[in-house]
Amino acid sequence: MSEIIRTRRLRREYEKIVSELSGNGYVSVEPIQGDPPWYYRVTYRLPGLVWDESSRRAVVSQRHVVDIVLPIGYPRQGPRCTMRTPIWHPNIGDYVCIGDFWSPGVTLVDIIVHIADMIQYKSYNLASPVNKEAAVWARCNRKSFPVGSCSILLTSESAGNNEPEAQPATRESNDDIDISLGPVRHRRT
Repeated sequence: MSEIIRTRRLRREYEKIVSELSGNGYVSVEPIQGDPPWYYRVTYRLPGLVWDESSRRAVVSQRHVVDIVLPIGYPRQGPRCTMRTPIWHPNIGDYVCIGDFWSPGVTLVDIIVHIADMIQYKSYNLASPVNKEAAVWARCNRKSFPVGSCSILLTSESAGNNEPEAQPATRESNDDIDISLGPVRHRRT
């Protein structure tokens, strides 16, 4: 029975990706394996940072690739997101830390959008870094963030409303429990 539930969820995730992200100028999503797909490669074309060892500083890069695997325990178990290109971010190393964001009700499109926000430093968590050096650097350079303003999904501003742009979701608390809902997203219907 759980395989039927997983298959339905995977099919809905794929349909949502096609419906909401096809033709998007900032992100392309390629199904790699499965029918319905459970392994995706996501290519982002938006500003993020990489560390330039020769100049000893963070520089802007416009292309970032992430592999997303929906494991056999999905949706009870969260996606595994693996960075395939270099990036300089406190919550991204060999893998993308989405633990603060993930719950079984979060869709794959939500994860893809969240990673885009992370790449652009619209979202970061200095309290539990994956890359400690990037966290120290980010703490000293917060006034430079976000590094990009690309919105993957249709926002209220681009739809012609005058609501203010969402603020970055940042956390620095040392509390045992800290909840951040992140920016509000307005979806196309």
